[in-house]
Amino acid sequence: MNTISKLEHFASATPSRWHTDAEERRANKSWLRYSQQIAVLILDEMENQRLTQSALAERMGCSQQYISKILRGRENLSIETLDKIERALQVRLFNLPAV
Repeated sequence: MNTISKLEHFASATPSRWHTDAEERRANKSWLRYSQQIAVLILDEMENQRLTQSALAERMGCSQQYISKILRGRENLSIETLDKIERALQVRLFNLPAV
């Protein structure tokens, strides 16, 4: 068995998504950066409060899996979700000027 045959034997049957994923990251670069910064703020506050993902999920009324997605910094968060996070953590993540 030659080297090419050996490599083909171990190759995945499903095609790689690396190119599609890279294009998606490039297209969404701006909001992904904000999402990652928000994730860091949330993680810092969770650490301060010694709060687990499960505990935050319970406070927010969502799944631990959703919290995990948020904390990976890849979730396009709505204002409603940001408000739920702030209420669950009892902190302001953003200080907007009063209108």
